[in-house]
Amino acid sequence: FDFCLVGEPSNPKVLGEMIKNGRRGSLNASICVRGKQGHVAYPDLALNPIPALMGVAQSLNSHKFDDGTADFQPSNLEITALNVGNTADNVIAEQACLRFNVRFNDLHTGQSLSAWIEHIVAQHQEGFTGHIEADIRVSGEAFVTPQCKEMNILQKCVEKVTGRRAKFSTNGGTSDARFIASYAPVCEFGLTNQSIHQVDEVVSVQDLHALSKIYYMYLQEYFAI
Repeated sequence: FDFCLVGEPSNPKVLGEMIKNGRRGSLNASICVRGKQGHVAYPDLALNPIPALMGVAQSLNSHKFDDGTADFQPSNLEITALNVGNTADNVIAEQACLRFNVRFNDLHTGQSLSAWIEHIVAQHQEGFTGHIEADIRVSGEAFVTPQCKEMNILQKCVEKVTGRRAKFSTNGGTSDARFIASYAPVCEFGLTNQSIHQVDEVVSVQDLHALSKIYYMYLQEYFAI
């Protein structure tokens, strides 16, 4: 196919603000450190995994990936969970784990970031008699669609209906467009995402009608090329 328009929410606050012409990639990972369970009064008989995990967390959290690019905001890593599962005050736990996500721009790939994480794990494994293991899952690569006539037509249709000239942007989370970007130029325009993933997530009926007009107008303009 020649071009794809994805209808995912693309506007931060009001309809007509933004067209997404790319997205950062996303990597999810968990790192687990296994030591040896024991009594806190006899640390020589145990191996506490928590200090080792804290060292891994510090190495991950202190890393600066980049300053962003002309198309993308800077890449960032966010630690989302630290789990030990220990309810006892006087027991050294056997295992401690953390989870994190990296949102990355096109200066990186899932493969290059996976290699970096494995390197961090290897550094902290050295001299540690327990075991450190990483589970890495890349859920999408970064992509950007250069501005083209199809996107310009969309921008004009949005302006005709909403009175706003939408700007092109790559910010935000991943989207289904990442599965299409390898096959054809793709951009996204949809509703607002101001209440996205909240318990009271809501969309405006007025916006739905306006969006229908934009899509219909776009189809007319596109096939008139």
